[in-house]
Amino acid sequence: MKQIILGTAGHIDHGKTSLIKAVTGIDTDRLKEEKARGITIELGFAYLKLPSGQRLGIVDVPGHEKFVKNMVAGATGIDIVAMVIAADEGVMPQTREHMEICTLLGIHHGLVVLTKIDLVDEEWLELVMDDINDFTQGTFLDSAPILPVSSTTGKGLPEFVKALDDISAAIPSRPPTDIFRLPVDRVFSMKGFGTVITGTLISGSIEVGETVMIYPSGIPSKVRGIQAHNQSVNQAEAGMRTAVNFQGLEKDAVNRGDVLSNPGALEPNYMIDVSIHYLKSNKKPIKNRTRVRFHTGTSEVLGILILLDKEEIIPGDAAIAQLRLDQSIAIISKDRFVIRSYSPIRTIGGGHVLNPIPQKHKRFKPGVVKGLKHLLDSSPEDTVTYHIRESGYQGVSFFHIKIMANIHKKQLIDILQNLLSKQIIILVDKENQIYIHQDTFGKIRKETMGYLEKYHKANPLRAGMPKEELKSKLPAFARSKLFHMMMNQMTKDEEVVQEENMVRLMSHKVSLGVDQADIREKILHTYLHAGLTPPYFKELVKTLDIHMSRAKDVLMLLLEEGRIVKVKEDLYFHVDAVRDLKKRLVDFLEVKGEMTTPQFKDIANVSRKYLIPLIEYYDSINVTIRIGDIRKLRSR
Repeated sequence: MKQIILGTAGHIDHGKTSLIKAVTGIDTDRLKEEKARGITIELGFAYLKLPSGQRLGIVDVPGHEKFVKNMVAGATGIDIVAMVIAADEGVMPQTREHMEICTLLGIHHGLVVLTKIDLVDEEWLELVMDDINDFTQGTFLDSAPILPVSSTTGKGLPEFVKALDDISAAIPSRPPTDIFRLPVDRVFSMKGFGTVITGTLISGSIEVGETVMIYPSGIPSKVRGIQAHNQSVNQAEAGMRTAVNFQGLEKDAVNRGDVLSNPGALEPNYMIDVSIHYLKSNKKPIKNRTRVRFHTGTSEVLGILILLDKEEIIPGDAAIAQLRLDQSIAIISKDRFVIRSYSPIRTIGGGHVLNPIPQKHKRFKPGVVKGLKHLLDSSPEDTVTYHIRESGYQGVSFFHIKIMANIHKKQLIDILQNLLSKQIIILVDKENQIYIHQDTFGKIRKETMGYLEKYHKANPLRAGMPKEELKSKLPAFARSKLFHMMMNQMTKDEEVVQEENMVRLMSHKVSLGVDQADIREKILHTYLHAGLTPPYFKELVKTLDIHMSRAKDVLMLLLEEGRIVKVKEDLYFHVDAVRDLKKRLVDFLEVKGEMTTPQFKDIANVSRKYLIPLIEYYDSINVTIRIGDIRKLRSR
């Protein structure tokens, strides 16, 4: 059976609460102050079984202008609205504001209930009916039934209930979603039960024993019990008015405006990209950076409205904007919202969320605005593609795409597989399910080619660029798995060559000039004949009368070719000398098992100037290991 929520709306003292009591027998005014003042202050709840067997959850909202924020909280998750208008007063200011709020929240089904008909005559009733027809023209209640009733005499109440039954039958089932969300509209403690929260379950389902999380605080708790329509149940589904009892949760840990969901299912954020409609009833335009009250679900958060492509919105117009909030909230794309002015407080507009976890946008960037406008009517696949492209080098995870696109997990998996098969996107991190767009991958490859070309031009005698240096040139997000994936792909495509810790363009060849070739031979000859007693490099450069920078370029080439070995700063040896000494060292240790420094001096036959750097070099390359004052062969 479908789960349907009926909500009341309308001006104060137009008989909303009396109407609900007349058809359900439940008085939704539970507070002492409400009884004393005779007005609804807080949200009230009831339920009604219709003739067809369909059950309605009912939310009765306050009508006084001071409690409109409570009305907005109660309107979350409503399927049918009963716009209540008293026959003796007709359409009033809060009637109009409640109509605007219901429209902004995307409510499509409803009816008008003309109450207190026992207080007026037929002629007046006809005038009020004409007034209501004018009021509803062009709204979602245009051509909706207008039902005259009296909660006092009972006249019209059966017709009201039948109309609710007919509308309920026509309402489609809620679209499937695997994200459980229950915005909290009431928190209290019950003796013997502990903390209880209530709210309208707007998507997914919840079971007894399940672990849930409170957002945005991130506090986890276990469900101890669930009630729906005043009956204990093991599971509640989307569309149910639900009360949840928690195990070991303090009442102060939850507030109205919080959202219950699955652990790790939502991402609280301070910024939201939105499409906003500024009501035609406003008297003047709204300017960029106006402070507003942002209402979504059951929450009210202060924030600043950033207009991305204009300086102001005129009444009746719409715009793409980013809201920057004082507190983080946990929502998903396509969620509806209402904004009210900071002071004096009144409803001024609303719309729906385009991206609940965006980056901070600079204003007047045509690409940003065009992309967000495209989200207004894009297909699920286009929406997913957009968010992956916008994520750039950082990429975006499956978890974040799900929140950004508000797509069922199974459908999202199918879309991603299709995009992968078309090579439109790339899975760069299988473990964390992070995707980037193929265009981003192409861009970073092009940038990498540019860095290598620049390096080769500046260092023509070097065989290649150190990988770590190349990696450091790229954005931080591109320095891990994406970098290795890119290097492997560029190697496979024969664009680069990787050699140990160095990378070069396939086309790069070291080409020495005549003078550079001469320097190379002189340096190599010096080290070859010096054996284990070479000069320090600075001395060698001075002796050969070579410019230091040119000599260093050639030395780096010899190091990369493996002809020269660096033992310590400014001290280099020919590879043959180091290799020969290593053989004698290993032969000695294989026979003797251990060696002292004086014994190594006998093997190498060099002074302390070379002795210590050489034995420490063999330690550093894991040939030997020092244990106290002796050295042994390192285990392999």
